[in-house]
Formats: sequence, C-alpha cells, structure tokens
Amino acid sequence: MPAFIDHISIPVSDFDASAGFYDAVLATLRMERRKQNDIGLGWGPPETAAPIFWIIAPKLGSATSGLGLHISFRARDRGEVHAFHETALRLGAQDAGAPGPRPHYTAGFYGCFVLDPDGFKIEAVVREAL
Repeated sequence: MPAFIDHISIPVSDFDASAGFYDAVLATLRMERRKQNDIGLGWGPPETAAPIFWIIAPKLGSATSGLGLHISFRARDRGEVHAFHETALRLGAQDAGAPGPRPHYTAGFYGCFVLDPDGFKIEAVVREAL
C-alpha cells in the first residue's frame, strides 16, 4: 500500500541537540539526512531522494509538544524496533512504552514508544505478517 503522507515536520527547541538525537535514532531505521537548509533538516530512507521527516526551528515562540502529536516510523523488523528504543533511551529520551507486541492495536503490531527531547511521542513499529 502506498504512503498517503509525503512528509511531516516538527518544531524543536534546541536544533543541534535534536539533530544529533534524530541522526542516531533514525539511523537505526536506515534513514539518513536528505536535505538541510535555513528552514530545517530532513531525513529519509535510502530509497527516497526527498526527506519524509523534518525538524524545524519554531517560527513563533518556543517549541511545544502540542496536544497528543504522535509520529510513527516504520521499522523493517523487531531488531530495528529494539535498536530505535535503546538508542533513544541512551540519548536521554523518556520511555513511553518498551518494545513488544500490542495485539490490541492490530494483529502483528510490534513497536515501542519514546518521548523525544521536546516531549513529542515517537514510535518505531513493524507490522508482522501472521
């Protein structure tokens, strides 16, 4: 099934700290920097030229995690889910759900959740065939 969202961006309060955080956690999912400009920094998987995830400096005021924003990144297998979680925690993210199956979400769901440096809830998930 094709993706219906082309890209997403979030504001960050400390651009350099968030860049380092996302460089490390997204590398566990084989994502790499695709573009950096005066607006922000974007990452994408090797098979795409354009970034799918961006961090940006907030235009007005300071960054805030908002009202329930939740971003899920697709992992290729359970190992990537675990690497994502371990890397995020090592870099100071707050645990919001250890890696594991969550059949109450959907059959075959295996994922983890953390809060990034700005408090955004991010997830890595693999949807395993049954």
